[in-house]
Amino acid sequence: MSSDSESQARQILKSAKLYRTAGRVAVLKALLKAKRPLSQYQIAGGLGKRRFDKVTIYRTLESLVGVGLVHKAFVKGRAWHFELAHNCSESQCHPHFTCTNCGRTHCLIEMSIPKVKRQHKGFLIHRQQTRLEGLCPACAQKERESQRAQGRRTWRIA
Repeated sequence: MSSDSESQARQILKSAKLYRTAGRVAVLKALLKAKRPLSQYQIAGGLGKRRFDKVTIYRTLESLVGVGLVHKAFVKGRAWHFELAHNCSESQCHPHFTCTNCGRTHCLIEMSIPKVKRQHKGFLIHRQQTRLEGLCPACAQKERESQRAQGRRTWRIA
């Protein structure tokens, strides 16, 4: 019996008129389960019992990018991160937020960034992507608690 994500992956491939190979289904399942963009290494780790070599995963990702089912969200640490393309248009991706403390990246699908309206000094813009950096809610809370604790210690010492 196949899982919901497996049948969803198979349906996505069928809709795109692509062969439903084990590699494509496995990669799409990993991306369907993910709540954030994943590197090729993270995708490989999420394939469970199925093991595919790096080349197979890379070629699978490139083929899915080529037909517009998946896109390259951003580069972090010299590694591309991939996600399903259903939340983005061909010319604009939803914003991403990367925490500078814990390193996790969050999709900000509900946030809207204005699209660039005109070309600038001869630059030909094909796709607009925005990546924000700062502290995620959990790390920001820890930071506030740490600052309060330091403030109290300073008060007691003085």
